[in-house]
Amino acid sequence: MIRTLEELSLNAWPALHTLLVDGWVLRFADGYTRRANSVSPLYPGERDVRDRVGRCERLYQGRGLPTVFKLTPESEPAGLDDVLAAEGYAQEATTSVQALDLLAQGGAAAPEVNLAPSLTAEWSAAFGRFGRVGAERQAIHERLLRLILPARRFASLAVDGQVVGCGLGVLQDGFLGVYDVVVDRDHRRRGLGAVLVRALLGWGQAEGAHTAYLQVMLDNEPALRLYGGLGFREVYRYRYRVKRKVRDSPRSLGGQWFRCP
Repeated sequence: MIRTLEELSLNAWPALHTLLVDGWVLRFADGYTRRANSVSPLYPGERDVRDRVGRCERLYQGRGLPTVFKLTPESEPAGLDDVLAAEGYAQEATTSVQALDLLAQGGAAAPEVNLAPSLTAEWSAAFGRFGRVGAERQAIHERLLRLILPARRFASLAVDGQVVGCGLGVLQDGFLGVYDVVVDRDHRRRGLGAVLVRALLGWGQAEGAHTAYLQVMLDNEPALRLYGGLGFREVYRYRYRVKRKVRDSPRSLGGQWFRCP
């Protein structure tokens, strides 16, 4: 299940560029979000692990980015976490991957939520406002969203004609990934996040999805309460190991880097 969900999440949240290095998947997206700018060591390789780490470091340093590894309980090879720790990689952003059995859920009609099949200017502008995303990073975000190949829905919820919440659902092989759920600060604590998620779950169910999944950082208490209340339960956790050999810069270490799992 871990490898399946990791592969699904790589497809649901694409990078601008992807390289394969002896079983490891390297992703680059100009520094926007850790998961799109990190190494996913999903498969066994043949080369010495320290040699592979060095190759990754050179590739990320060449693009002015810190080297980041996304580690799950099944990262390859076993013992990679210890190797990275010994090489000076700091641990960051422990994240819970959670799932929900959609076959055990009732239908969830939410006519007040608009579900667009492709990215709209209104959705992107709303996400930028709610997440306080700067213009440069918003442009990168839009590029990533347009690269999504599986079926997707961009959910938006309006109050008095103004969009106050949005979210993203990506559907592949019966699995619905829930991403980018955010509500305007002035409209939080009103259950609107749950309305958005239920709308995406309802769409997934109608399209034959049997499982929903999402990723939430352990320090995000409001989101943990929201998803727990909807029935999501933890499947596993992942964390990042980060080594910075580049100067801090808006490109590599901007605020949005730290807000996303």
